[in-house]
Amino acid sequence: MTTALTAATARATVYGYPRQGPRRELKKAIEGYWQGRVSADELRAVAADLRRATWRQLADAGVHEVPTGDFSYYDHVLDTSVMVGAIPARHRAAVDAGPSPSGGCSLDGYFAMARGTQDVAPLEMTKWFDTNYHYLVPELGPGTVFRADSAQQVAELKEALALGHTARPVLVGPVTYLLLAKPAPGVAADFQPLTLLDRLLPVYAEVLADLRAAGAEWVQLDEPALVQDRSPAELNAAARSYRALGALADRPKILVASYFDRLGEALPVLAKAPVEGLGLDFTGPAAANLDDLAAVGGLPGKRLVAGVVDGRNVWINDLEKSLATLGTLLGLADRVDVAASCSLAHVPLDAAAERDLDPQVARWLAFARQKTGEIVTLARGLAQGTDTIAAELAANRADLASRAGSALTRDPAVRARAAAVADTDGRRSQPYPRRAAAQRAHLELPPLPTTTIGSFPQTTALRTARADLRAGRIDTAAYEKRVEAEIREVVSFQEEAGIDVLVHGEPERNDMVQYFAEQLTGYLATRHGWVRSYGTRYVRPPILAGDVSRPGPMTVRWTAYAQSLTPRPVKGMLTGPVTMLAWSFVRDDQPLAETARQVALALRDEVGDLEAAGTPVIQVDEPALRETLPLRAAGRGAYLAWATEAFRLATSGVRPDTQIHTHMCYAEFGDIVQAIDDLDADVISLEAARSHMQVARELAAHGYPRAAGPGVYDIHSPRVPGPGEVAALLHEGLEAIPAERLWVNPDCGLKTRTWPEVRAALGNLVAAAREVRSSLAVDSS
Repeated sequence: MTTALTAATARATVYGYPRQGPRRELKKAIEGYWQGRVSADELRAVAADLRRATWRQLADAGVHEVPTGDFSYYDHVLDTSVMVGAIPARHRAAVDAGPSPSGGCSLDGYFAMARGTQDVAPLEMTKWFDTNYHYLVPELGPGTVFRADSAQQVAELKEALALGHTARPVLVGPVTYLLLAKPAPGVAADFQPLTLLDRLLPVYAEVLADLRAAGAEWVQLDEPALVQDRSPAELNAAARSYRALGALADRPKILVASYFDRLGEALPVLAKAPVEGLGLDFTGPAAANLDDLAAVGGLPGKRLVAGVVDGRNVWINDLEKSLATLGTLLGLADRVDVAASCSLAHVPLDAAAERDLDPQVARWLAFARQKTGEIVTLARGLAQGTDTIAAELAANRADLASRAGSALTRDPAVRARAAAVADTDGRRSQPYPRRAAAQRAHLELPPLPTTTIGSFPQTTALRTARADLRAGRIDTAAYEKRVEAEIREVVSFQEEAGIDVLVHGEPERNDMVQYFAEQLTGYLATRHGWVRSYGTRYVRPPILAGDVSRPGPMTVRWTAYAQSLTPRPVKGMLTGPVTMLAWSFVRDDQPLAETARQVALALRDEVGDLEAAGTPVIQVDEPALRETLPLRAAGRGAYLAWATEAFRLATSGVRPDTQIHTHMCYAEFGDIVQAIDDLDADVISLEAARSHMQVARELAAHGYPRAAGPGVYDIHSPRVPGPGEVAALLHEGLEAIPAERLWVNPDCGLKTRTWPEVRAALGNLVAAAREVRSSLAVDSS
């Protein structure tokens, strides 16, 4: 690119930024508020300080226009529900009482919608498109009445403007909001929330007017749902929405943004809409937006915000490649600004904080701060010419070459083993009916067997011991004694509670992916690479940089120790190959299928060692199988083929009487029931409590032939379900799944819950299982 291709008005912006703070200050303040240690005013002060620090950092880095409205105490979709007044009736009393964040919704009511209370169930939670972020699902029905409450959005805009920033509020768009919603409890399952569009648009109009009055020049409306396959009616709804909003006299300029994939048939709809700007993703599969945009004649007279920096992965940008894309885009819009592909909240805050990484590897990484720098550099090169960024381009070329040529990324032995895999390696030696008979004889379980998903509460003493080991205050022997003590307590409790298939509680694990990543070749772990998964739950996704192998057993010692404490069967617990990829920052220099096969072979070795050590039940969790499903149908067949192959490769080397479990949670399972079947696991446990056994009905409709445990205890809420509530869910499950194939378990692992909650909830779960079991015996007599 030459200076002749520059655009004098090109500027840098972002759609959103990590919310937690460098030391996860927001998490600590919110949890302190829940525990009564932090007041509402103190929580608001922490939040305001974090917002101010983020805006200052972005502005100092050279970002011209900072986002507002991307900050959230729990979830931005929940914030949208508050903004449009879509408050479920059961939460209304709490919402209208107590201290509010900045508007009409009280903090306690807000958190009641997110987490529930002992008396009120929370909103359902599921994955945000194909990311590991979870959003709170709006509950809507024919009687829903929308009311504008823009207090939070206006307050944050005024904060930024008062500090001298050019600010752009970012809101979830009306079409995406309705497409993400579900029918409220008691509403017919076939109700379509999109039919409420004409009621919702006047509320958005009122919010836009409020933001204009508060000083907004631009407002961004995010419509990521439009990158999915959409019907003509849904595309028409998008066209109607932006005709209506664009025709408003009292509004700011509107930037409609979409990301995560190509817009496809929705692109001409938005290109023709009477709005002033469009934000597009030009990374990964969304790179096709470049040709699509040219095909529709570009955006004459409009602003284009070009997402050329990957907002979801941690590898440095190829600056010269991005500049070439930007140069092409200059001829397709009146003004081209530079951004990341989506909000930077999907990556950690600052790679410079990772002091323990190999300096060579550190040069390959860009977290939110570094990506901001890349965006600013690209905008400067676009506006002022490449000569002004010559040093940055030279350094970038060197760093890209360093990664491409590094021996850290390739292991010939791993590649040879993966290439030698045969079709028979991914098949069990016996069909399910024969395996099921062998497992019944081996395990001798009662009808409706009870189990848990794997993890138990991680106590303060346990976290302290792990920190002490890292800091050198205790040695490995002392730490392992602490872990053994924790396992003894977990096993003893499960025996006393009457659980049928036990777990060791995973006290040695910091995270279900990171724990394994730290013991596999090819992975790198961070100390400060926190990313928000939901609410105050943060994870540190490892970085998958090279070929993967297993130097030695990872879980056998602890599983075998737990089994030595009890005559009841103990499950071995592993994380599956797809989830190991999805919940890592995965390498982008080879196909995902190839990386998945390497991980599957490493796990196959672990499964074999667990079986050899006498483990009768082995669970290989794949909660990310649905999450990683391509957003468009055209890519799903190929993905599901290699994803299910990887699971079978990891699990198919065992004897028929070894029972293979898998687990999935917080996703829309209806799209992948055939893939769940293709996994050929003996038992699957799935989240079902918040969705009222929907997945059990989906499995039944498919004719799923194996055992399943739809969850009966929502572990993402502090409320403890009573035995009657659990029994009612079990009866719903029995309407879809025969008793001989129905398991009883929580939705997910218990790591985030407290011991008092777990003791009470699992006691109720066992009591309900026994009650329903007894009723089955009576019915059959």
